[in-house]
Amino acid sequence: MDRTERFQKIDRWLCTRRRTSLQFIMERLEISKSTAERDIRDMRDRLGAPIDNQREDGSGAGGYYYREGASFELPGLWLSAAEIEALLTLERLIVELQPSLLGPRLKPLSQRLEKLLADTLPANAELPKRVRILGSAFARDEPEHFERFAQATLERKRLHIHHYNRARNIRSERDISPQRLVRYRDNWYCDAWCHTKHGLRSFALDAVEQAKVLPYAADDIPDEQLDAQLGAGYGIFKSRQRHTARLRFTATAARWVSHEHWHPDQKGTWLADGHYLLEVPYSDDRELLMDLLRHGPEVEVLGPPELRKALIQRLDATRQNYAGGS
Repeated sequence: MDRTERFQKIDRWLCTRRRTSLQFIMERLEISKSTAERDIRDMRDRLGAPIDNQREDGSGAGGYYYREGASFELPGLWLSAAEIEALLTLERLIVELQPSLLGPRLKPLSQRLEKLLADTLPANAELPKRVRILGSAFARDEPEHFERFAQATLERKRLHIHHYNRARNIRSERDISPQRLVRYRDNWYCDAWCHTKHGLRSFALDAVEQAKVLPYAADDIPDEQLDAQLGAGYGIFKSRQRHTARLRFTATAARWVSHEHWHPDQKGTWLADGHYLLEVPYSDDRELLMDLLRHGPEVEVLGPPELRKALIQRLDATRQNYAGGS
């Protein structure tokens, strides 16, 4: 039985019995004397329960009761110090993800949690100074229209957007039915049904130059269809085709790569010579190639041939940038 349930039982007994002895609480809850006393103390000191245990003659140990005339209701949610610490850490993580939008809205919650925690942590414990969340050094600018996307996604409304396709250097207007917001590598994306192109697309929010919530209900796409088309391959770039990359890492790189999560369906195998073979599903090779280039000579693409060729072309093009240099 956890502490929340114990508090509920103690509260019920104090409401319905004239006096409730410590021994009664210990026996019914099957807890030690120290635990029973701590529960009573926490209910009184931290939750403000008007608990007393004075005899009619003024002496102590007369059984516990609620003081007559005092108004008290057990909070619907009670958290331990460890749980409050965890929530504050989560709150800080969320604020770091989207400070301008979520920060002001979560501030009242943060203040209440900090007040609850004040009696438990040392006076000099300051969570913001002790917990830091560092994002990618290459995180993009904060998306201007995040709030409209969040509103439309949660309220199931369509959006009219002006989108900039960086790869093609083309701007377009589209009506979309947002399905879900995705936080990936410190950037926000929206998986949506595009009514203009009649298909599923994933839009980078920082590439949306204008956004307007429309008064029309959004179409709902089954999760299975979303996952099959937008969640099957490697990274954020998706297509219907799916391939499997076979990547052989050196023994040195394997110390890290063997513990990395590249894809839910990845397979890793240690080879006899100490190398590490990683098999990763992908559909669009753009992001996978960027990650492979990051590993440089520590990785070799064994297949498929078209992926190996694409990586060689990238390496040759990079080398050409330095041809003739000192």
